[in-house]
Amino acid sequence: MNLLKALATVSGYTLLSRILGFIRDAAIARAFGAGAATDAFFVAFRIPNLLRRLFAEGAFSQAFVPILAEYKNRRGSSATLELVGHVASLLLVALLTVAALGVLLAPQIVYLTAPGFAATPEKAALTVDLLRITFPYILFISLVSLCAGLLNTYGKFSVPAFTPVLLNVSFIVFALGLAPYFDPPVMALAWAVLLGGALQLAFQLPFLARHGLLPRLRLNLRDEGVWRIVRLMGPAVFGVSISQISLLINTVFASFLANGSVSWLYYADRLMEFPTGLLGVALGTILLPTLAKHHASRDTEEYSRLLDWGLRLTLLLALPSALALALLAVPLIATLFHHGAFGVADVEMTRQALVAYSIGLLGLILVKVLAPGFYARQNIKTPVKIALITLAATQAMNLLFIWSLRHAGLALAIGLGACLNAGLLYRELRRAEIYRPQPGWRKFLLQVTAALALMGITLWAAAGAADWWLSAPLFGRIGRLGWLVPLGAIVYWVGLWLTGIRPKDFSKRVP
Repeated sequence: MNLLKALATVSGYTLLSRILGFIRDAAIARAFGAGAATDAFFVAFRIPNLLRRLFAEGAFSQAFVPILAEYKNRRGSSATLELVGHVASLLLVALLTVAALGVLLAPQIVYLTAPGFAATPEKAALTVDLLRITFPYILFISLVSLCAGLLNTYGKFSVPAFTPVLLNVSFIVFALGLAPYFDPPVMALAWAVLLGGALQLAFQLPFLARHGLLPRLRLNLRDEGVWRIVRLMGPAVFGVSISQISLLINTVFASFLANGSVSWLYYADRLMEFPTGLLGVALGTILLPTLAKHHASRDTEEYSRLLDWGLRLTLLLALPSALALALLAVPLIATLFHHGAFGVADVEMTRQALVAYSIGLLGLILVKVLAPGFYARQNIKTPVKIALITLAATQAMNLLFIWSLRHAGLALAIGLGACLNAGLLYRELRRAEIYRPQPGWRKFLLQVTAALALMGITLWAAAGAADWWLSAPLFGRIGRLGWLVPLGAIVYWVGLWLTGIRPKDFSKRVP
């Protein structure tokens, strides 16, 4: 299997999902702007979405995939499918319980996660109503994650990568076509979340059946493999999803700031997640099962080389993404969101948050590459210690930055915390000799730096004044951004070519 080709496939489908995500957010911004109603929805959606990242894509995947790979490589297909059935059964029972509790305790959850809303009873009540609809999303999306873990372990990366597209399609249909039929209209977005989760699960099940991987539900609380996964899941919540925990705490801080603060952070976060999803999530998706396979085969040398490949590819792609987000903040925000109720002040406030996020983008992506280096070895203890240090440092920075930078300070704390997390993970991988850098790193860094400088100068000169982006007609903005982004990419790759870097240098095959 060619890992670079697999990465391109996953990134391609992720790109499609992100593009639809931007269309979705543009539709939401046009219809609802940035105010009390959107603040209420984003808080209601963030809670089940956080649980998705913590448990479904975070702790569950990192605990489940390495043990699944071990069973597949050492115990055979029969034992593997039996494990899957037992895990699916226990997961279903747990999710039904969590979903029921979430609906029942919605008022208390809103009060804990957005206490500032209590000052506006109507806003708090709307958030509770929205949360009761969105919370069961965790049931569907966690089962989707189980299916995705199975398919990825067996090298079927394309189906899980395409699945998130369906959630964005659901959002677009409800926001553009069905919102007027709901009272209040923002309630349509909550139902879009619930239907989108159900669609994603329904899409994946036929592919599992086609490959003979459909779980046979049978609850067995004595299965040793199931409890190994459960024991790994608890600590993995902190180790993998520390940035998401910080985002939730940021919501608490932001709920005390001016109306729109939660929404400004959300829109900036959506832009920041574009490269994070294309690079970090895609690389992590491919690396985890592949590293777990090498660990099961006790091939330590290839394990280290695979990490080196992932780190170089991350720097090659994440650094220009971070620079482009900072330089093109106003063009991107104005083109995507500056319509209808989303005004000039909203553009500026979102720009501040996006520039702050871009400072830590490399750290956010590196964590998704470095963490699998531990989880593939079923090592939970080390990432958890690092995650706890990072969480404490991030909240200290929140308290330090919020007074002068307001919502942008919260975004900056998230980014710097991710950089600290990545740095500590890297240090521990080196100290334990799990990762040993391959030759040529100094030359590689000089080549990337030169290409970045060339791209940065070009984008800065070509972007033009912010006033033009704020006053130009929509199609004028789209047209200019349509050539500006490719120009930056072309100049960067030309710079890499001139310094001697070639695509074949990153081709990576595994059996």
